[in-house]
Amino acid sequence: MRRVPAAVVALLLFAGTGILLYDAASVRAGRTGMAWRRTLTDELASRRLDDVFMLAGAAVLAALGLWLLVLALTPGKRSLLTMRPDVPGVRAGLERSAAALVLRDRAMEVSGVQAVRVTVSRRRVRARATAHFRDLARVRGDLDGALRSGIAELGLARRPGLAVRVRRPAKRR
Repeated sequence: MRRVPAAVVALLLFAGTGILLYDAASVRAGRTGMAWRRTLTDELASRRLDDVFMLAGAAVLAALGLWLLVLALTPGKRSLLTMRPDVPGVRAGLERSAAALVLRDRAMEVSGVQAVRVTVSRRRVRARATAHFRDLARVRGDLDGALRSGIAELGLARRPGLAVRVRRPAKRR
């Protein structure tokens, strides 16, 4: 999605820069400048800053610049976690929900875990577990180890941090 606007802008800038460089070199060589550039400079010099065409052109350029800034600053596919490039030229991603499901299944295999909820963000994996018959510190340690090895096996380019919380189930009345 981002490659197309970036390629279009790069091609337009390349073409525009090439034309301006050619025109500047021809003027330095003693020839006259291109007619479109002379017309454009005459128009820009004769118009006032509060002219409708000047304001519309400025608004279009500002909107284009803002759009490019938003594209540059926001991450591309937020629901995907990038994976390590083991094979050159191959790019892969893992959905956050799939990673959370794999880690939840891994956490449910820990002895003493009754229920667990795993959320995966770009920077952190959060696990909230309910332990029903083992010591909470041991369950937390086993759960931490199981989730750390699970995160390592996911093959992510950046390993997210891990936050584990273990508690007892609520008492029934």
